[in-house]
Amino acid sequence: MPYCYEYPRPMVTADIMVFYPSTGQPEKLLLIQRKNPPFAGRWAFPGGYLEPDESLEACAARELEEETGLTKLALQQFKTVSTPRRDPRGHTITTVFTANASDDTLMEAHAADDAAALRWFLIDEIPPLAFDHSEILQDFFDKGPCIRPR
Repeated sequence: MPYCYEYPRPMVTADIMVFYPSTGQPEKLLLIQRKNPPFAGRWAFPGGYLEPDESLEACAARELEEETGLTKLALQQFKTVSTPRRDPRGHTITTVFTANASDDTLMEAHAADDAAALRWFLIDEIPPLAFDHSEILQDFFDKGPCIRPR
């Protein structure tokens, strides 16, 4: 590369909040239990690192499939979070996506790759989350229905 500069570069990830908005039932959120440090054993959004020559959208779709087996969900960007020290491995910028699951999706989802387990949690029963995922989720609900996935 002709233009390489010696300065720290942040890592980039994509995280996905998958909701199951069932008619007549409480809404659920899909979480994975982390298999590896940091936060091994804690619940988190599915997600992971951006690969070279990959778009954020492709990263989100790939990570969702690798960790949950889910494909073909309509992903919608929610926000980008760049707070320093949000990840103990180093400065990590994440773009958070949302998606809505269908009844079929409930049956297809399974833990894979670096997800030790997978579970659909009722929105009012979300456990403590890894990284800053609790704050991201709270921000999502604070923004209101105008940003809900279609």
